Amino acid sequence: MATVTYAKASRIYPGSTRPAVNQLDLQIGNGEFLVLVGPSGCGKSTSLRMLAGLEEIDEGAIYIDDVDVTNVPPKSRDIAMVFQNYALYPHMTVYENMAFALKLRRTPKAEIDRRVREAARLLDMDESLLSRKPKALSGGQRQRVAMGRAIVREPQVFLMDEPLSNLDAKLRVQTRAQIAALQKRLGVTTVYVTHDQVEAMTMGDRVAVLLDGVLQQVDTPRALYDTPANAFVAGFIGSPAMNIRTVRLTDSGADFGGVLVPLTREQVAAAKENGNGMVTVGFRPEHADLVGQSEGGIPVVVELVEELGSDAYVHGHATLNGTGSQETLVVRVPSHAAPRIGDTVYLKPRPNTHHAFHPVTGVRL
Repeated sequence: MATVTYAKASRIYPGSTRPAVNQLDLQIGNGEFLVLVGPSGCGKSTSLRMLAGLEEIDEGAIYIDDVDVTNVPPKSRDIAMVFQNYALYPHMTVYENMAFALKLRRTPKAEIDRRVREAARLLDMDESLLSRKPKALSGGQRQRVAMGRAIVREPQVFLMDEPLSNLDAKLRVQTRAQIAALQKRLGVTTVYVTHDQVEAMTMGDRVAVLLDGVLQQVDTPRALYDTPANAFVAGFIGSPAMNIRTVRLTDSGADFGGVLVPLTREQVAAAKENGNGMVTVGFRPEHADLVGQSEGGIPVVVELVEELGSDAYVHGHATLNGTGSQETLVVRVPSHAAPRIGDTVYLKPRPNTHHAFHPVTGVRL
């Protein structure tokens, strides 16, 4: 096990107008499961490959257990990586794939056999699977072989680059739970990359959110959800996404489609600083209710109802800011109370559940 530290680490590709990873400062604890998440092109895979030694570090440094590995070759970093495409040798059996790295290290045969069979046991791989070749395996089985190949090396750090992206939805849910449980059992420091924020929230001890190569926030899943540092994190974390809109600022709050969302004096004052009389406000679908027409809700015309069993998500459009432009809002309701498509309903955010951000910088107020 080991700690990992990114110290203002940057990667700048030749000819690029901006760094792929920009001054990344991040500390990962001994035995921690940290997830890097963000949209495509945000720098998460590049950050992982910098740690693996597969990408150069143009500025700053990376440390493993306080040892500067910035210029250390990949094979000397004592890490094991699981790739998106599994990268199995097609001519080798499962056993041979898992044992290959150990053979290169001239590990004794008895030790190789012990490690391979122990990894197979941890991954619930039966004996018959070890003699098969990759072409005879399902996607889920190939993913477990790739995991097994990493486990047998007994590294200081596991690196996983979207290892579940080739699996179907049901198998992804199953396998992410297995990986998280396995990591806890092994206690190995793990850095895991995904673009799927649900995957990130359900697996990581902490989650680091990246955008355009810049770290936006790193915290526990619950803290990211409850107190996002900025409007991007607020909109990215959570499914369905938070209802976030930039609306007119008043002396006492935000005018959200005719409903006053109260803000503190400090929030109003902060929003007024170069905010052009506007403020960005958000609330999650579960933090609003459908109310009667006389109760002062936002008029919303229903466009879609997603039935989820006990609950339903109601999607509709509303007119905000008096501009006539239509904005989509989402609210979660009990299934039995779901309206029909085309109905006009009245949506009202619950008191003290909203989030406020600066309309220009996006920073939390």
